[in-house]
Amino acid sequence: MKPEFAVSLMCMDLLNVKEQLDILNKRVDMYHVDIMDGHYCKNITLSPDFVKACATATDIPMDAHLMTENPNDWIEILAAAGARYISPHAETINKDAFRTMNRIRDLGCMAGIVLNPATTLDSIRHYLPRLNMVTIMTVDVGFAGQPFIAEMLGKIEEAAEFKVKEGLSYKIQIDGSCNEKTFKQLRDAGAEVFILGTSGLFGLDRDLNSAYDKMLQRYTRVTGEQV
Repeated sequence: MKPEFAVSLMCMDLLNVKEQLDILNKRVDMYHVDIMDGHYCKNITLSPDFVKACATATDIPMDAHLMTENPNDWIEILAAAGARYISPHAETINKDAFRTMNRIRDLGCMAGIVLNPATTLDSIRHYLPRLNMVTIMTVDVGFAGQPFIAEMLGKIEEAAEFKVKEGLSYKIQIDGSCNEKTFKQLRDAGAEVFILGTSGLFGLDRDLNSAYDKMLQRYTRVTGEQV
């Protein structure tokens, strides 16, 4: 599978959202939108209103990453706002995981799930066939710029092997420290979608087009894979 790149919108220049979307719309595969309630993790970033505003300026799919204690309070409003994927954390839906996945699908969205570093793939094994995307965190939740947790490479391999063995179609997405230092390890382990933040994109150049070119060049250099 050709690698895909998702851009973390919480890392963009929020004073120039429209200008940056105009550039990214021509290049990226997906947008990653962090929705935090200040309780599940001690931070607050983007909102359903932000998703709704961005939906007027892009046709690129948006993935709403729900770092919230009660994800079911957010699903309907995010679907209405224009999210294409809705991805709660596994720990927050243990008591009603199948009902939550069905609700996301019934609203016309793709069903995703997010695994914290300490959360095992086994904890979601029974509903993996219902998922369109599995996001594996390679940093702890809540803040940008954290160090890469190398132990997650084994979890990525496990997700990739299970996908092939069971003939499933979910995308394996990586959230946290995706950059030239980790691209090869992640890709070799089975990563398919890379979420780009400050170290992987926005910090590479003040000119966003140049930054994206540099990201692609670095990806190709370290992986040997032309994109």
